[in-house]
Amino acid sequence: MVDYNMDLLNFNDLVHSFFCLDREDPTIGFAYDASTVFGPIYTNSNIRVSAGLTDEEAVLKQRLILGSHLARHLRHELEEQKGYTSTVGIATNKVVSKLVGNMNKPKNQTTMAPPLELVGEFMDEHDIGKVPGIGFKMAQKIRQNILGRDPAFQDGLVYGGSRENVAVRDVRLHPGMGPNMLDDILSGPGSQKGVGGRIWALLNGVDDGEVGKAKRVPSQISQEDSYMKYLHTFEQVRQQLTLLSERLIHRMHVDLTAEDDPEMDEGERRRWLAHPRTLRLTTRPRPPLNSDGSRSRTFNRISRSAPMPNFVFTLHQSVESLAEKLVDETLVPMFRRLHPGSGWNLSLVNVAVTNMAETAAENKDSEGRDIGRMFRHQDDVLKDFRVTDEPQIQPPLDDADKHESASPGQADNAAAVQEAEWQSDDEAEPLSHEFWANVADYLT
Repeated sequence: MVDYNMDLLNFNDLVHSFFCLDREDPTIGFAYDASTVFGPIYTNSNIRVSAGLTDEEAVLKQRLILGSHLARHLRHELEEQKGYTSTVGIATNKVVSKLVGNMNKPKNQTTMAPPLELVGEFMDEHDIGKVPGIGFKMAQKIRQNILGRDPAFQDGLVYGGSRENVAVRDVRLHPGMGPNMLDDILSGPGSQKGVGGRIWALLNGVDDGEVGKAKRVPSQISQEDSYMKYLHTFEQVRQQLTLLSERLIHRMHVDLTAEDDPEMDEGERRRWLAHPRTLRLTTRPRPPLNSDGSRSRTFNRISRSAPMPNFVFTLHQSVESLAEKLVDETLVPMFRRLHPGSGWNLSLVNVAVTNMAETAAENKDSEGRDIGRMFRHQDDVLKDFRVTDEPQIQPPLDDADKHESASPGQADNAAAVQEAEWQSDDEAEPLSHEFWANVADYLT
């Protein structure tokens, strides 16, 4: 959309520009001033922005200007039509835009404009735990390596937030720090390949992730809550499991289903992109009180897994009824085996689905083929190969047409073709190998 409107700009009159929102209808859109960014701009007194921009930075700045006005339009429409306020960050990539969008909450937007040197200075100001893509455990491992010891925790926080901030600058300038060292720090069971290079790029404000790309199946989906108070009774535990299950199933519908044929009944319009095979229940018990009344802080979790019940994948029942059944038939027995007896003191409960198996689809790259969808569309697919009962007879050509349209020898060929069209079904040629290859392809 930005590329399209970049081509529409009149650089002789940027102040009176029009942002087109529909390629087919040039009247749909809004007027704006394309000569300046809308809203606050991130600045840093340590960087001289008065110096001239390169040609590449000038084009980039113009794109960011258009992005800022599009963000303004979306925010205002969202608030006017739905009543929701929002905060937006406009920058060269997702990790920077997420961080710069936090600067003017709760109801504004911020743009990170060139020069590009601003990105490095901006990233250096943040604690590593605030960088999107660096989780709590990763941040703790990095802090421990930079400090040379376990970081101290802030009292009263369930997740044990560190009161010793380690900034991105501290990590980048640490002796020997780079992708290889981060690989050594963060590698371990279950770690992603090349995690050091990915984290090093994020610390430097580099993120190649696409915005608005096609829906992909996540590796897992989880819902969790932490608790400052005791879960005194089993009914309280069951209530929390039900709440988490409702949120989990709703998230599964959002992330793992897609709309199929709009012409189908409402209950059949959506199909599953993937089926999780495993259901996992995780808890984090609090350790008992010490003799002096204090309590040791721990981050150890315990979990139990079970096969995912098939009834969860129905799209005809309400989320609430599916969650109730999931709790009663699966999660409660898992919890009983995980915590026999009574008197629990849990600081966290997590319910997750993992081990995704992609379902059948209409494309050949999927792990299966959607046979139901194939039969629904077989008329369109096989129409070119179907043998009809009634031949298609063209009106005979008169002598003048024959002489004008047919070259020598073509008249005999036309007669042969017409004779073949008059053959009965018994005399027709057998279906071609190509036809049966297409049928076999759909059946497999």
